[in-house]
Amino acid sequence: MLMVRFIEIVIAVPSMIYIILLMVVMGNSVKTIVIALSLTRWLGYALLVRGEVLKLKENEYVMASTALGASFTRIIFKHLIPNTLSVIIVKLTMDIPSIIFSEAFLSFIGLGVPIPQASLGNLATDGFKEINSHVYLFLIPSIAISLITLSFNIIGDALSDALNPKLRD
Repeated sequence: MLMVRFIEIVIAVPSMIYIILLMVVMGNSVKTIVIALSLTRWLGYALLVRGEVLKLKENEYVMASTALGASFTRIIFKHLIPNTLSVIIVKLTMDIPSIIFSEAFLSFIGLGVPIPQASLGNLATDGFKEINSHVYLFLIPSIAISLITLSFNIIGDALSDALNPKLRD
């Protein structure tokens, strides 16, 4: 209960504010971006898994395992974790475009990946500086971000359909 209240308080502030604050404090690097995104993205997963576990523990097969004397550890590893993995995988594939866009945005405003390293945000920044004379320098990274986002959304939607047990015949 305490963890859920903590998560609700932290989620009340947009995650980009936390990410920008961490980038300013820790400096620009790929490692810092991974840490910042990880510290803000786990919150949604924690709430999702908690909800799924609360829903799954009321199912008949979990109650039957409990009635037959299965240990708490066995119920978790045999029933709860396998049934929550599909939800986590689908959420991850739907979150990847948001993560890519967040990194590109941070790089675009100068808080992301340092300049010598390649990033779609850095490429878009360089293209934006030359947009009056060379529009394609801005359009190509923008289209790449859009296509990557669309691809992962299609994959996530397909995984959602494939892993949803209610849609199986």
